[in-house]
Amino acid sequence: MFEGLKRHRFLFEELVKRDFKKKYKGTMLGMGWSVLSPLLMLLVMKLIFENFFGRTTPHYTTYLFCGLLVFQWFSESSNGGMRSLVGNSGIFTKVNIPKYLFLLSRNVQTLLNFALTLVVFFVFCAIDRVDFTWRFALLVYPVVTLLLFNIGVGMVLSALHVFFRDMDYLWAVALQLLMYGSAIFYPVDRLSARAQAVFAVNPVYRHIAYVREIVLSGAVPSVATHLTLIGFAAAAILIGSFMYKRYNTRFLYYV
Repeated sequence: MFEGLKRHRFLFEELVKRDFKKKYKGTMLGMGWSVLSPLLMLLVMKLIFENFFGRTTPHYTTYLFCGLLVFQWFSESSNGGMRSLVGNSGIFTKVNIPKYLFLLSRNVQTLLNFALTLVVFFVFCAIDRVDFTWRFALLVYPVVTLLLFNIGVGMVLSALHVFFRDMDYLWAVALQLLMYGSAIFYPVDRLSARAQAVFAVNPVYRHIAYVREIVLSGAVPSVATHLTLIGFAAAAILIGSFMYKRYNTRFLYYV
């Protein structure tokens, strides 16, 4: 993969630029939507759920923002990754280039959007009087593991999307269920032990919980948590790589 990136570096850079420009083409605010969109969602959720959970959850705005920050990155990345092969079929059916370049360019674009939102998130943390400690540096870890997880999931979804175009609709439903199952706007410590065990196998929730533990609790997550996050990422990458390798030539006949 690294050799392919090096060999096709110019093409990869152009794909990233194209994806970034394409996302905001024709909009008045352009890149401003990367910041405004999560803020509007934050405002809506805060107005709806603050009376239910905000009174008993310290720093509820930041708590809510942590969940939205992580989930929206995963949602945007997985949706973009899913369409990366079909959307670029006109290129790789004519030119012999690594197909994962399209997926990686989408993930770089969503990573840039996430970085812009992360800056706003830190501003909100300061407004909410969250204590900034050296532990904030550890946020690099879940960013890296979630990036790898997003790439792996994108590989799986994009491969499936080539053969089953219904994935567009199925994944939209799956994301909706995942949003409600990731404890974005409610705490899980009030749920039963069995329910909490279900949350423990949700990769998106585990990344959200990691960020909240650093930002809101000022604590360093356990070694088991670190291993779990990298385990999710490794599993997704392995499964996605297997599917790309196995169906590499068949992609050409279905797009």
